[in-house]
Amino acid sequence: MWIPTEHEKYGVVIASFRGAVPYGLSLEIGDTVQILEKCDGWFRGFALKNPNIKGIFPSSYVHLKTAFVKNKGQFEMVIPTEDSVITEMTSTLRDWGTMWKQLYVRNEGDLFHRLWHIMNEILDLRRQVLVGHLTHDRMKDVKRHITARLDWGNEQLGLDLVPRKEYAMVDPEDISITELYRLMEHRHRKKDTPAQASSHQLFVQMKSLMCSNLGEELEVIFSLFDSKESRPISERFFLRLNRNGLPKAPEKPERHCSLFVDLGSGELRRDIYITVHIIRIGRMGAGEKKNACSVQYRRPFGCAVLSIADLLTGETKDDLVLKVYMCNTESEWYQIHENIIKKLNARYNLTGSNAGLAVSLQLLHGDMEQIRREYSSMFSHGVSVTRKLGFSNIIMPGEMRNDLYITIERGEFEKGGKSVARNVEVTMLIVEGGGQTLKDSISFGSGEPPASEYHSFVLYHNNSPRWSELLKLPIPVDKFRGAHLRFEFRHCSTKEKGEKKLFGFSFVPLMQEDGRTLPDGTHELIVHKCEENTNLQDTTRYLKLPFSKGILLGNPNQATKTTKESFWITSFLCSTKLTQNGDMLDLLKWRTHPDKITGCLSKLKEIDGSEIVKFLQDTLDTLFGILDENSQKYGSKVFDSLVHIINLLQDSKFHHFKPVMDTYIESHFAGALVYRDLIKVLKWYVDRITEAERQEHIQEVLKAQEYIFKYIVQSRRLFSLATGGQQEDEFRCCIQELLLSVRFFLSQESKGCGALSQSQAVFLSSFPAVYSELLKLFDVREVANLVQDTLGSLPTIVHVDDALQAVKLQCIGKTVESQLYTNPDSRYILLPVVLHHLHTHLQEQKDLIMCARILSNVFCLIKKNSSEKSVLEEIDVIVASLLDILLRTILEITSRPQPSGSATRLQFQDVTGEFVACLLSLLRQMTDRHYQQLLDSFNTKEELRDFLLQIFTVFRILIRPEMFPKDWTVMRLVANNVIITTVLYLSDALRKNFLNENFDYKIWDSYFYLAVIFINQLCLQLEMFTPSKKKKVLEKYGDMRVTMGCEIFSMWQNLGEHKLHFIPALIGPFLEVTLIPQPDLRNVMIPIFHDMMDWEHRRSGNFKQVEAKLIDKLDSLMSEGKGDETYRELFNSILLKKIERETWRESGISLIATVTRLMERLLDYRDCMKVGEVDGKKIGCTVSLLNFYKTELNKEEMYIRYIHKLYDLHLKAQNFTEAAYTLLLYDELLEWSERPLREFLSYPMQTEWQRKEHLHLAVIQNFDRGKCWENGIILCRKVAEQYESYYDYRNLSKMRMMEASFYDKIMDQQRLEPEFFRVGFYGKKFPFFLRNKEFVCRGHDYERLEAFQQRMLGEFPQAIAMQHANQPDETIFQAEAQYLQIYAVTPIPESQEVLQREGVPDNIKSFYKVNHIWKFRYDRPFHKGPKDKENEFKSLWVERTSLSLVQSLPGISRWFEVDKREVVEMSPLENAIEVLENKNQQLKTLISQCQTRQMQNSNPLTMCLNGVIDAAVNGGVSRYQEAFFVKEYILSHPEDGEKIARLRELMLEQAQILEFGLAVHEKFVPQDMKPLHKKLVDQFFVMKSSLGIQDFSACLQASPVHFPNGSPRVCRNSAPASMSPDGTRVIPRRSPLSYPAANRYSSSSLSSQASAEVSNITGQSESSDEVFNMQPSPSTSSLSSTHSASPNVTSSAPSSARASPLLSDKHKHSRENCLSPRERPCSAIYPPSVEPSQRLLLFNHIGDGPLPRSDPNLSTPEKAVNPTPSSWSLDSGQEARNVADGGKLTSPPVPPRPTQTASPARHTSSISPSPAGRSPLKGPGQSFTPSPVEYHSPGLLSSSPVLSGSCSSGISSLSRCSTSETSGFENQAPEPSTPGPGLGSSGYGGSEEPTRRDSKTPPPYSVYERTLRRPVPLPHSLSIPVTPEPPALPPKPLAARSSHLENGTRRTEPGPRPRPLPRKVSQL
Repeated sequence: MWIPTEHEKYGVVIASFRGAVPYGLSLEIGDTVQILEKCDGWFRGFALKNPNIKGIFPSSYVHLKTAFVKNKGQFEMVIPTEDSVITEMTSTLRDWGTMWKQLYVRNEGDLFHRLWHIMNEILDLRRQVLVGHLTHDRMKDVKRHITARLDWGNEQLGLDLVPRKEYAMVDPEDISITELYRLMEHRHRKKDTPAQASSHQLFVQMKSLMCSNLGEELEVIFSLFDSKESRPISERFFLRLNRNGLPKAPEKPERHCSLFVDLGSGELRRDIYITVHIIRIGRMGAGEKKNACSVQYRRPFGCAVLSIADLLTGETKDDLVLKVYMCNTESEWYQIHENIIKKLNARYNLTGSNAGLAVSLQLLHGDMEQIRREYSSMFSHGVSVTRKLGFSNIIMPGEMRNDLYITIERGEFEKGGKSVARNVEVTMLIVEGGGQTLKDSISFGSGEPPASEYHSFVLYHNNSPRWSELLKLPIPVDKFRGAHLRFEFRHCSTKEKGEKKLFGFSFVPLMQEDGRTLPDGTHELIVHKCEENTNLQDTTRYLKLPFSKGILLGNPNQATKTTKESFWITSFLCSTKLTQNGDMLDLLKWRTHPDKITGCLSKLKEIDGSEIVKFLQDTLDTLFGILDENSQKYGSKVFDSLVHIINLLQDSKFHHFKPVMDTYIESHFAGALVYRDLIKVLKWYVDRITEAERQEHIQEVLKAQEYIFKYIVQSRRLFSLATGGQQEDEFRCCIQELLLSVRFFLSQESKGCGALSQSQAVFLSSFPAVYSELLKLFDVREVANLVQDTLGSLPTIVHVDDALQAVKLQCIGKTVESQLYTNPDSRYILLPVVLHHLHTHLQEQKDLIMCARILSNVFCLIKKNSSEKSVLEEIDVIVASLLDILLRTILEITSRPQPSGSATRLQFQDVTGEFVACLLSLLRQMTDRHYQQLLDSFNTKEELRDFLLQIFTVFRILIRPEMFPKDWTVMRLVANNVIITTVLYLSDALRKNFLNENFDYKIWDSYFYLAVIFINQLCLQLEMFTPSKKKKVLEKYGDMRVTMGCEIFSMWQNLGEHKLHFIPALIGPFLEVTLIPQPDLRNVMIPIFHDMMDWEHRRSGNFKQVEAKLIDKLDSLMSEGKGDETYRELFNSILLKKIERETWRESGISLIATVTRLMERLLDYRDCMKVGEVDGKKIGCTVSLLNFYKTELNKEEMYIRYIHKLYDLHLKAQNFTEAAYTLLLYDELLEWSERPLREFLSYPMQTEWQRKEHLHLAVIQNFDRGKCWENGIILCRKVAEQYESYYDYRNLSKMRMMEASFYDKIMDQQRLEPEFFRVGFYGKKFPFFLRNKEFVCRGHDYERLEAFQQRMLGEFPQAIAMQHANQPDETIFQAEAQYLQIYAVTPIPESQEVLQREGVPDNIKSFYKVNHIWKFRYDRPFHKGPKDKENEFKSLWVERTSLSLVQSLPGISRWFEVDKREVVEMSPLENAIEVLENKNQQLKTLISQCQTRQMQNSNPLTMCLNGVIDAAVNGGVSRYQEAFFVKEYILSHPEDGEKIARLRELMLEQAQILEFGLAVHEKFVPQDMKPLHKKLVDQFFVMKSSLGIQDFSACLQASPVHFPNGSPRVCRNSAPASMSPDGTRVIPRRSPLSYPAANRYSSSSLSSQASAEVSNITGQSESSDEVFNMQPSPSTSSLSSTHSASPNVTSSAPSSARASPLLSDKHKHSRENCLSPRERPCSAIYPPSVEPSQRLLLFNHIGDGPLPRSDPNLSTPEKAVNPTPSSWSLDSGQEARNVADGGKLTSPPVPPRPTQTASPARHTSSISPSPAGRSPLKGPGQSFTPSPVEYHSPGLLSSSPVLSGSCSSGISSLSRCSTSETSGFENQAPEPSTPGPGLGSSGYGGSEEPTRRDSKTPPPYSVYERTLRRPVPLPHSLSIPVTPEPPALPPKPLAARSSHLENGTRRTEPGPRPRPLPRKVSQL
């Protein structure tokens, strides 16, 4: 039976449990669980990480922990009772764990490893705490370390700042908000601005002296030197080095490491130096022989200095090498360091051995305790401590020092009868009173143990030596009396014996007879001469002698032998026990000299403070002893002396001696009667304040009042104890009178006298310290009343001195912080006074920082005692007094500009934050009763209105993100909780007072605005929080957004008809609220939109305002990342449900649908924009959105914005052509007018003309960069027209030059043709704008199918590539996945005229092949019916798919959606016809190129001939005969009669072409290829016989076409109707823009001369340019996937971009024997089925196919293509068609041909053949450019890659002579000298040559237009209006001669076409 648990409430999982039992709860190790019930070893409960899932788990898997249960029952909450630091540590480490792994994922390795170390440290510290064996101090230390690391980690990870008190987290509900703010602010300041250490320590480690020739031991002496004052400021650090320059005792670190301690911040300046003096120990001269002298001397070696400023960077200076210098003369040694510092280079130089001192230095910040804690290893290894000279900046009580510093300065000695000066050495000893030498009391410096003797260094031959060596004598205090110092002087001989001969001595006593020690300063000592063997052990012999010249001069009566020799020393005493001051000794011994008491008391003020504090207790005893002796006589003097000592302790140097005085008062003070005299003297001083002129002394008295009262109170207590409380009333009366005097003095106004106000300020600053003393004797209420009366007596005049006002406020502040104020009784008495002064200051906006601090303290105390009833009354008083002024103050300070200085800005933020915390504290403390009283207190509605507006404004300020630092989430949540509570109270007042006839728009608007920004706060978006943080917030506060949302809905419903005031203003804010991903909030807020629609419809009958606002705001909000798919569905469903019963339901549904569709596009757009690089998705999505704004919403501004976004994307992707087309969209909206335009986006304010000009130039630049120069030329002309109309010839010239440069670029630069790919996006997982749609995409440069597929799969990594080209079924459409179907397609150009026109260079034609393409084609072969294994061609059908786009490519995107798809099937016979047409065309092209020498060699022709002849011999063409020429097929397909005849024609034509080709081949074939040629000729005859052709004569008779020039010629159409009556074929012309897409390379016709040469073989003489003048029907696609290689970009193997379906071997054999790879019907997605050995052959079969038929009776596939033009603009295709039909220009036009258009080269002639033709190279001085013949294949041909990323127009040869595209080599024909079409020499004489040279084909741009079968769309900006009178074009050369030619050979041309009207520029 399951029983609810009593004690087992909380546990930690210690083993993972899978929950594989009924109702089992899956748990992981480390999870925390809350237990609800138990039963037989099982618990039931839930994991705290997921409290919604409950289940059972074994009790053995859980470690139970003690916990406290809150709210027992159904909603109980369990809180573990463990240490709060442990709880925080556990939860924090859980949060860190997840984020730590993410650091690894994001590759933030540094933070990852640092955090890992910190986490391990925290776990170790956690174990220490859990063990529980730590001492109290150690526990505090561990917790401090833990919290420091937790805070560091939280800061690094961007988590919240945790408020703590004594290392434990605080609950914001348990403390006041002001205290919470202080805790947060304290932690924030500690984090941001680490406190500057006031104390610093310098660590020095000596490593070695690097020197080349040492050989002697050394002493190294470090010290700190103040160059400003020229004195050392520290003791010395002394260490010894061995002969190798290394420390002598390396095993003792304290001997070579030292810490210079107690450096104040003042000492860290540039003029403080580290000085290093080095003394060698050895011979007198460094170069003396070793046996010269055995005695060792201390001799100067060198010196080094370093400025301490070099260490201020904080870096450790390891292995620092200091240069060592030596003075030039030894007499300068004493000041060498100063010379080096001053850089007096003449006085020193580098030591001869060029020595360097290696040291390590580090500056440490903090006091010694901190340093010991942080650098414990330093102290554990050992380090000596080097002190400052004298006391530190702060003298601590109990510090024991007794150090006498002696500096051996200098001496003056006589020669002593010698010819040279002496080598003097000084020896110093300390001699006790008994004559014994004091042992080990001379310290050379830290690092070296003290010695008994000191020996100075020796200066060579110097009778006036200067040493300046500092020594410390740590002599015990009891040894001072009677001891003296003795200095012995010896001459050090440099002779062999090296003796040291005594020649004199000096001495000085350490203490005088009166007890004073040797005074500080320099002492000139007498040098007493003595013999060498004098015994100085008997001190009595010389102690009676005078020791100082000063004494000698002061006592002339003393007889002594005068001496010129002197010795100087400087002494300095640093002792806490000895004094050098005689006045101090006189005062302490006042009883021995009663007559000197007055003088001693007077001199007390002159004694140094350090002397007084050293003897503080003795001095105080002395003073009170004198007072007891005679209070009448000495009372005032003792009082003054006491005041002096009290004020002395206020000094920071002696501040720490205050506890010493406190201890004295409590334990040692015994003056029971003193209080009378102190009160009396104090009152006397207070009474004199108002009259005294000089008040400095009185102010000193007032400053000391705290301790004076302490003495008074303690004295009274002692008196009461002694007398049993007698004279109590008298004492109270005295105190009352004293305070009455104070009140009188305080109430006096300072009438121009600053001294009085200064005295008042001094009193007020120290008065609060008296409260605690008075409480020792008086009742709390009495003291409170006394204080209230005293503070109440202050003058309240505002214009009082500002300084006094500040002090008054400080006094109030100290009062609030005092113990007196904590008592509720006294607080109630004092509160009115405090509030009165606060109100006054806040009203004047003065001393705001102090006011804020006082208020904070007030609210801290109220919160602590909030359970008491008195607090409610206090809140009443505060609300009535301060609420209004508090709101005004916050408004005032937040409206000020923030100060610029960092310090003042921090101060500004502090004061703002404190006032805000005070306001929040007050509001949180207010109850229902307080709110009701507040609202009732307003007399009029105006007052209430002003208050509500004010508080709403303040709340909006509090919500600002900058109000608190970003990691103060705890503070923000508390503030929001208070705000929402207050708003709920105030909303009632709003409803009751400001509705109906009292409606006030401003206040309601302020309310809604506040509510909206409240909900939108970042700190309330719980979705962004970690699960644990979110759980804590919800448990404590709930979701405050939902609460406020419900309140908004409730208030909105109360508005009634007043809702109209807020429509459409509130649509945006409410929409922003609904976009927050909180389901409850959305459900509450979305219905408001229905209400708005309803009220808007009532008012105006439509929702235009609602719709416009919704659309505008949706775009901006969703682009910020707000909203999601769930919101779109919810918005749609909720509103559709709401409007079901409305009368305006239909229009409402339309609005909702529009908004929903916009959301779909915006969400797609936002998702696409998250990707870093620009890809097709981004561009496609932007195009979709742009179209939506234009077509559906008609939002011009948004439309233009997205035009520019799209433009930027194109530029970033280097799609320059698309960028130009995009910018043209904006250009089309403008006209050439002077209308002014406002500043918009990046455009300045300018006229419409200027902006349009700017756009045109930008578009031209992008067309240029995209190599789309044809379009750029049109725009150049347009801009030039404008410049010309304004007579701006300068710019006109530039524009014409630019236009000319574009023509040059067209002719000179190479352009690559792009591939086109059809892409299908299937499945519901694609973005809306792609879902279940198919597109055609223009590929990048050099991009083949495989690369394109990889790119698309990279953009859609989740997509699955479909491996077939069939249309997918419905299951694929509806699948929850992404499917991509990709294959290559062939473009079908709209215009053929340019492509068919002769003489047009390939460079020009290439543009029209791949630009302005609407239609694309894709062929797929398949077998229909039974498959004939013998001949598969019988059943091989081709499925041809034609795709029409919504816009032409290129355009504003690289891809456009397919608008129409048509599928037709081609029969095997039609397929065969197309294949043969293509092959024949290829052969003609290659023969022509070979004839005109456009090939560098004949290999391509060789391979093509070999492929066709070899395939035919092996059964290729014969397969067609077997399939279609048999009787069965003819009888069963009677409708195919014409097609069969056509096929036979083509087969015969192929035979003729082959024969002609072999003739040409024979002429050009290299010698080594002759055998192959012979083989081809033999095989050709075999082929002819297989076709049943014996000779050509029979064929010629059967064929309606002749071969006049030996060139095979077959009529294009077999029907006789295709011929004109006179025998000449009519070849219809087409527009240059209706060219086929398949012909990627143009070919040239056979030149006349070349054909004449061939005529020698064939016996024909007709112009060869007419030979192949035929237009075969479109071919099928090639079966192979090979791509034709450009002349400049070739490949040795076929590419697999287009693949063919796998066919059977037999079929493959027969098919490939007769078809080139390019002719085979193929699918672009099938892999090639070509053997490697065949690939080269197949590749070399590639050639150009024929043009589409010009016959009106087009083939079935061509007729099936429905020409549906579409505008390039964003309008639908139908609209564009209407525009096109209206005659508007849609493509770069072609100039009209002259009336006589037939050139001589195009005419057939019956003139007899000329004599044997000559080679073109042997002609009369010129070579001819071959005439291009436009035979093009619209089949699925491979295209070459594109060089530019934008407009690709194919590969053109570098000259007008095109090279073979089928060549496997790079070919380049030589540049011909004549640009005109070549003519045969037999037809015309050389005299007509100049005319031919001048004949040029006009450029394909004109103001004329042709009526096209299907218009190719151009941007309107690229269309040129028709000019009234088009300029006449010159006739073609020799046109006149056409009339003399035979009529039968003349061509007919169509008549002129009607001119369409120019299209007007559109304008929105």
